[in-house]
Amino acid sequence: MATAMWTGRGRRAVALVGTVTRSRSSHTALKSQYDALVIGGGHNGLVAVSLCMFPNTYIIWFSNWVKGGLKTAVLERRHVLGGAAVTEEIFPGRVTSDWDTILARPRVTILSCAGFLFSRCSYLLSLLRPHIYAELELKKHGLNVYLRDPHAFTPLLEEGVRSAPPRSLTLGSDMAMNQMEIGKFSQKDAKAFPDFVAHLEKLAGAIQPLLDAPPVDIQGVATKSLRKRLAAAKTLMPIVKCGLKLGRDIPDFYEIITAPIMKILNQWFESEPLKATLATDAVIGAMTSPSNPGSGYVLLHHVMGELEKEKGAWGYVEGGMGGVSQAIARSARSYGVDIFTERDVGQVLVGSDGAAKGVALKDGTEIHSKVVLSNATPYVTFKNLTPQAALSPEFIKAVDQIDYTSPVTKINVAVDKLPNFLAAPTPDDKPGPHHQCSIHLNCESVELLETAYKEAINGRPSARFIFRLPNEHFNT
Repeated sequence: MATAMWTGRGRRAVALVGTVTRSRSSHTALKSQYDALVIGGGHNGLVAVSLCMFPNTYIIWFSNWVKGGLKTAVLERRHVLGGAAVTEEIFPGRVTSDWDTILARPRVTILSCAGFLFSRCSYLLSLLRPHIYAELELKKHGLNVYLRDPHAFTPLLEEGVRSAPPRSLTLGSDMAMNQMEIGKFSQKDAKAFPDFVAHLEKLAGAIQPLLDAPPVDIQGVATKSLRKRLAAAKTLMPIVKCGLKLGRDIPDFYEIITAPIMKILNQWFESEPLKATLATDAVIGAMTSPSNPGSGYVLLHHVMGELEKEKGAWGYVEGGMGGVSQAIARSARSYGVDIFTERDVGQVLVGSDGAAKGVALKDGTEIHSKVVLSNATPYVTFKNLTPQAALSPEFIKAVDQIDYTSPVTKINVAVDKLPNFLAAPTPDDKPGPHHQCSIHLNCESVELLETAYKEAINGRPSARFIFRLPNEHFNT
């Protein structure tokens, strides 16, 4: 989310909601004055700056409606746009190694070569809002997406070790197939699964009015001024609509956003492989366990998205996630946005009235603007770039308390052939349906997820990592 900066005490910062990019700098020269500047060329900042350019669109600018068509620029520190949504050549040259030394697993050769591209950080698309997708005409600007289906594949490695018939669990959009897969572990769970999916979809659908709405003006609602309270009351309407849509499901909604996901899953299911596979979406990217309060919301978050008009769908971007960024950058440029890479912002310029007046680059160049939006994290924005004297001690303390802890390590590798699983063997190394979804290893039971979390929270690498292997779909 791109944050519009207003540093004066007692004056409220307004957020411009955005959602992605990579590429070369604009051919135009950097000007000394703009209507709006964006620090950082991540996908949120690029979307926000694009919306500022719409000639027939109105945006909220410090509590005032301002017509689009502004003179704007993006200043990106790196040589590539997109933030977390980038495609890069990770390994120049040619290197081979043995997976034995890395994972203590059966021999797999890792191969990297010149020109091999990876989605360096993010790897799937879903939560890009549909109206932004349409308004920026991202398909026109080259965005191609392939739906991920099946969604998840969990081979039960330990059963193979014990010489038992290997089994696996594959989940996708085909409900009949899902029930057949789940039935290998529990007929009761197979029968309950369609109702569980419908339940999640109903809760996620009720949240839709909140996703595109500005946050509630809590200070305005609590103020003594009747006029300000009435104005702030308008920001409560999306929450009211959400409550009306939920109706009798409000208790269930409250439970899933506050409770541990295991409390929810244990109410619905009995089989460990199913619960563990679903629980991965409740902990992915978060320093939490399935037994921690709030993990239920993380699972719900993963079904809020939409792709190609399919609710809850996720997809692979042609060319990697940099394809999203490239499309947004092309859209932004088509509206006249100036985009610059290798422009490292050193400080936000703050006037005597407490308002941001522009930025100073690390090379000493000053660029002035009526408003500054930061696509950097709140910590970088307010601790590293903003003069501390312009911020209240209470605000600085709140920024210091933001928790950025993550248990995730992403390793990008190229293999000389597809993995072949005992639980779902494929002849002649040909791809199977499970090769085009997220593959979960060491997820036979929820206990494995819990153990891995406990080790990570104590500062130790997990003895058995929880692997989630996404597959890249590049047009090569």
